[in-house]
Amino acid sequence: MAGIIDWDLAGRTAKKVSPAAPTVARDEADQVVADLYRASEVAAAHVAELTGLTEPPVTAITRVVDRSGWVEVNVAGMRTVMAPFLDKLSNADSLSRVTESIGGRVTGLQAGAVIGFLSGKVLGQFEFFDRPAGQLLLVAPNLVAVERQLEVTPADFRLWVCLHEVTHRVQFTAVPWMAQHMRDLVQALSDTVDANPDALRQRVREAISELAKVSRGQGNGDGIISMLATPEQRAVLEQVTAFMSVVEGHAEYVMNAVSPSIIPSQPLIEARFAQRRRGGNPLDRLLRKVLGLDAKTRQYVDGSSFVRAIVDTIGLQSFNAIWADPTSLPTKAEIADPAAWIARVHR
Repeated sequence: MAGIIDWDLAGRTAKKVSPAAPTVARDEADQVVADLYRASEVAAAHVAELTGLTEPPVTAITRVVDRSGWVEVNVAGMRTVMAPFLDKLSNADSLSRVTESIGGRVTGLQAGAVIGFLSGKVLGQFEFFDRPAGQLLLVAPNLVAVERQLEVTPADFRLWVCLHEVTHRVQFTAVPWMAQHMRDLVQALSDTVDANPDALRQRVREAISELAKVSRGQGNGDGIISMLATPEQRAVLEQVTAFMSVVEGHAEYVMNAVSPSIIPSQPLIEARFAQRRRGGNPLDRLLRKVLGLDAKTRQYVDGSSFVRAIVDTIGLQSFNAIWADPTSLPTKAEIADPAAWIARVHR
């Protein structure tokens, strides 16, 4: 496993290529950190009211981190989550010889470049691969950079983001099976890996062809993971997409359903943030497509529309049947057809 990806090198590379943080005076930085911890506590009460979910005594810690801290957590998490997949590749003799000839440095540099790019994008994250009990990360430099870029009220923006991220904490702690279900999906992806070198080479050729389309503004924008997936893995990825659409859409619904008296500038923040998601320089847009971040954005939009349609039609309490067990989750087709989910789950 260590021979395929040099994770230590990936971490060092990610920190090196991570974008420069915005300039913030020491006292202002201290104030941002204090504001984010306070906003996460305020958000918890609103999330409980808006979701109807009861969070157990919080065992998932909340951490305000810089980009370097985010990199460290995610490199450790990726090392854990990718271990079964890399073990399977290592056990394929012909692939093992190839990876030994390349060494872990190349893949470590590549992984580090991707993680470094993402370190400048992520505002917050609920993570449970590095720390099984879970941890809520709020990336202070990125929040400051975005609120300055959007020219919005910092206090309102910080609470708005915390509503989204605390909703994820509540989802994965109030619903006992959620974290394990995500781990099971990741394991299913690993179990369906086809280590046959000829098949892998064919998928790489197809991925390169798809990347060429993406560079010309074409392609589906699902990202390189989807391009390299086997048919069996694509079936699992459909489950992942549906699951993440619910998780992200639910959080998106909550952050935009809060009373205007709580976040007066919320409509302005929502409008400007949506415009930011569509923007970026050409290289940034290309990387977003290659890494599948455009697909991630669709999860926010499609999932939020699904949740809103369900709540408007049958109410929050009936919507919460979605958390009963994994069979209550919508399929990818049902995300686009909320009435079908209602018909199946609420016969």
